[in-house]
Amino acid sequence: MLRRLGAQVVEVRLEAHLAGLDGLVIPGGESTTMGRLMTEFGLVAPLRAFAHKRPVFGTCAGLIMLAKRTTEGSQPLLGLMDVTVRRNAFGRQVCSFEAPVELSLPGEEGTEPFPGVFIRAPWVEEYGPSVQVVATWEGHVVGVQQGSMLGIAFHPELTGDPRFHDYFLRRLVSRESPAD
Repeated sequence: MLRRLGAQVVEVRLEAHLAGLDGLVIPGGESTTMGRLMTEFGLVAPLRAFAHKRPVFGTCAGLIMLAKRTTEGSQPLLGLMDVTVRRNAFGRQVCSFEAPVELSLPGEEGTEPFPGVFIRAPWVEEYGPSVQVVATWEGHVVGVQQGSMLGIAFHPELTGDPRFHDYFLRRLVSRESPAD
């Protein structure tokens, strides 16, 4: 999706891969495994430092990784967004679904519902005063923004709808200064 929008994309697996990046997307996956690998490869502190300087976009498990807290269990988190997330809030893998998500992206007028793809998805249980809700589904908060960090509970890359990736690149990455 990012390439389709003209962005240059690189995979980040080591701290050195963060050098020169203007923004970072933390994708979906299995958040406990992601946390374990970030710890094992020494990425927790470098990712936190990166997010204090550059925009970050977390989708599904990426939202969980950005959160300060989860409602159940303990796992390594980046603890960057003032949110509490409920993992697997909509149920197990067999409960995955697609549904229209209501959007309220800052600076975006007249936004049509977004085709949300929820796969073992979280939702945001609580959020602090500096967090703005940008997406909801049936009263559940499924998208938040805090400064230049964006977190959503679903998988926009599976829809073909580029609005979230475009918003991230245009509104968050492009307003930041180029990477050192």
